[in-house]
Amino acid sequence: MTFDPRSKSPRHDHRSAPPSSQSYFPRRSRRSVATASCVLLLIYWCFWRPPSKPLHKPSLLYKSVDWSRYAYSQYATSSPYLCNSVMVFETLDRLGSKADRILLYPREWDVDIANTSDRDSQLLVKARDWYKVKLIPVDVLEAEDRKEKSQTTWSSSLTKLLTFNQTQYDRILHFDSDSTLLAHMDSLFLLPSSPLALPRAYWTLPTQQTLTSLFLLLEPSTLAFETLLAAAHTPNQNPYDMDILNTIYWDSAMVLPHRQYGLITGEFRAADHDNFLGNDYEVWDPEKVLREASLVHFSDWPLPKPWVMWPWNLVGEMMPKCKTSASGEGAAEEGQRGGKTDCRDRDIWKGLYDDFRKRRKDICALLSAPAPEWPPREVKGNATVPTSE
Repeated sequence: MTFDPRSKSPRHDHRSAPPSSQSYFPRRSRRSVATASCVLLLIYWCFWRPPSKPLHKPSLLYKSVDWSRYAYSQYATSSPYLCNSVMVFETLDRLGSKADRILLYPREWDVDIANTSDRDSQLLVKARDWYKVKLIPVDVLEAEDRKEKSQTTWSSSLTKLLTFNQTQYDRILHFDSDSTLLAHMDSLFLLPSSPLALPRAYWTLPTQQTLTSLFLLLEPSTLAFETLLAAAHTPNQNPYDMDILNTIYWDSAMVLPHRQYGLITGEFRAADHDNFLGNDYEVWDPEKVLREASLVHFSDWPLPKPWVMWPWNLVGEMMPKCKTSASGEGAAEEGQRGGKTDCRDRDIWKGLYDDFRKRRKDICALLSAPAPEWPPREVKGNATVPTSE
């Protein structure tokens, strides 16, 4: 053993004694750990790196789903509803939906754009080329024996039943195009099998438990289509899709939660929300309700649909009112902020209409139709007189 003057402790003379393998073990360990870390990091980066986050939350089976088996469906029998459908497909595309998209449209329409004012052909081409929509020409189904003029709005609603005949898909999700889509619903395609799933028309509760046809998750079947078509032509049967579906599926359909899939704009005008909430103890919170909803259907009769401007002397009467109350226990129970004016219902309701009209202009290059006269007039003999209120 020799003494190193630069050290305060003795050490082995490496010139006279060969080094033991233990003296190099720490250095070799560090080198091995560093090499292993680099290899593991490389493997993680190449194979285990988490994928870029999609715009929606994937299911556990997301990567193994064959999305070509499923489709979102729309049908259009008039120019306004064609634009509505294209707006729906734009939203699905923007939200990153994976399922197919199909559009049923009158066979007499075409995709040959004749001129700059041929809006229908332009929108069909836009749906096909921009939003990857499969166009399916069909013969429009008309309801027979209409008794009231007010029913003409739904005279072509039977065309919706043609969706049941699209047997190239295992499951189709169809909802009315006069709606604003807030989230895509790909996860619904993975629900347990059921010939039809749909929400209840909660606004008819509790006196009725009617199913609403504004939102349908269906399994196409030739037999189901033929059954529905036969029911539509049965004497004394109301010839509209909602009535027919209730006749056939009322006691066998899977019922979907209406909070997510059946919310209507008229709920923001309602004074009593017990039917929507399903109880009489929950506090109405319009912001929470909108966050939970996947779509909102425009329904504020007698106000026209959102692509028609409001009659000035009607909208003031129909618009949701702001709520005010003194601070205290009663304020919270009424869904109000104690001692403050709460205009959330009005702001959300008006915002939904404003958003629809803006998107309609941006996507379809269409402005809103002029407001109808209100109150409407009827012709008696040679004179036009206001209708009674």
